[in-house]
Amino acid sequence: MNTEKVSEYIINWLKEYAINANVNGFVVGVSGGIDSALTSSLCAKTGLPTLCVEMPIHQAECQVSRAKEHISQLKANFKNVSEERVDLTTVFDTFIDVVPTINDSSKVDLSLANTRARLRMTSLYYLAGIHNSIVAGTGNKVEDFGVGFYTKYGDGGVDVSPIADLMKSEVYELAAYLGVPDSIQIAAPTDGLFGDSRTDEDQLGASYDELEWAMNMQNLKKDENDFTGRQKEVFNIYRKLNSTNQHKMQPIPVCIIPKDFL
Repeated sequence: MNTEKVSEYIINWLKEYAINANVNGFVVGVSGGIDSALTSSLCAKTGLPTLCVEMPIHQAECQVSRAKEHISQLKANFKNVSEERVDLTTVFDTFIDVVPTINDSSKVDLSLANTRARLRMTSLYYLAGIHNSIVAGTGNKVEDFGVGFYTKYGDGGVDVSPIADLMKSEVYELAAYLGVPDSIQIAAPTDGLFGDSRTDEDQLGASYDELEWAMNMQNLKKDENDFTGRQKEVFNIYRKLNSTNQHKMQPIPVCIIPKDFL
């Protein structure tokens, strides 16, 4: 990948979109992960106002410290970057207190994890509204269009997706080129939605390198009989996730009423 050309292309694309949309700039949720670090860096380099928002909810200290390090670095290098910290912990706890629950802890845990993402989306859009800005998404190609590893109307609720055509490996390559802090580059990817130490690989059952490979194999019209061992296992993991999460990748189904009914 030509990192210089790709970087400049995305930066110009973001800037042109914002100008045409008649908005001031961008709002980005910064988690301490590689995707949000790259997205916020690209937005910052447009020269337009870029608001980096940290939104902890019972967050691990290592994630908080990485987010702070990255935001501090951006503010030191770009005068157009500002920050907000919206601690949603009490909001989340209040939500838990008022909603009904069930005995199936796995369903409750997953639902609450998605709730964290949706509370953050709501906060980003509030800030975007008062600053006349747009929300920049942080999803990459494998997550958004491969395995659907995001929350519908949570981190999937955005105005623009500047890195959604980049594989995870390309995200790392571009992040290194733009000087994202090493602490973020070497950290194990995690969505941080469960309040524990589980990584993305723990949840998905495969690494991003493996899932990229599987995505490429599916695009080449391969099937499980073309592989053995771990490759076959990973291919089936990818295929199952891709199928299960199509509802996130396809337009919302609309019930079309037959004309003779109207």
